[in-house]
Amino acid sequence: MKTLSILLTCLPLAANAQSHAGHDMHAPSAAPKEAGQGGFAALAEITDLLRADPTTDWSQVNLGRLRLHLQDMDQLVTELQVSETDVPEGLQMTIDLAGPAAGAARRMVPAHGPVLAAETGWNSDVTVGEDSIVWAVTDAAAADQIRGLGFFGLMATGNHHPAHHLAIARGGSQDAHSGH
Repeated sequence: MKTLSILLTCLPLAANAQSHAGHDMHAPSAAPKEAGQGGFAALAEITDLLRADPTTDWSQVNLGRLRLHLQDMDQLVTELQVSETDVPEGLQMTIDLAGPAAGAARRMVPAHGPVLAAETGWNSDVTVGEDSIVWAVTDAAAADQIRGLGFFGLMATGNHHPAHHLAIARGGSQDAHSGH
C-alpha cells in the first residue's frame, strides 16, 4: 500500500516532466553536424560535396581510395611509434617501420615533408631507410613551434588536407599523401 501511495504521489511529477519533454521536442534545435566516427564523417562530407557539384565526373569518383587514405591517417595517429630529438633550429623525428603503421608512414611522411616545407617555408628533409624514416624539420625563427608541434602536429599542419581528400575521391592526381 505504501508503494502505491508513493507511486500516486509521483504521477503528477512524471506527467509534468513528460509534458515538458514533449514541449521541448517541438522547440527549434540545431541539427547535428558530425556524421559519426571521424573517417565516416570525412567520407560523408566528401560525398555531400561531390553530389552537390554538377561537374562531378562520377566515372572517376573512387571513395574507396579515400577510405584507404583515411585508414592510413588513422594508423599513423594511433599506431605509429616515433621518437623525437631536439636539434639546432628544430626537431628530428625517427619513425619506426617495424609496426603495423609502417605502410602508412611510408606512404604519408615522404609525401608530406615537401608539402609542409612549401606551406610553411621551413626546411623539411625526409630520409627513408629500411627500418625507419628520419624526418628533420628546422627553421631558426620557428624552432620552438616546430618542437611544440612534434611529429603529429607537423603531420597535421597545413590547410591542404580537405582539398587533398576531395582530389583523392575525385580520382585526381593529387594523391601524394596516400600512395593508393
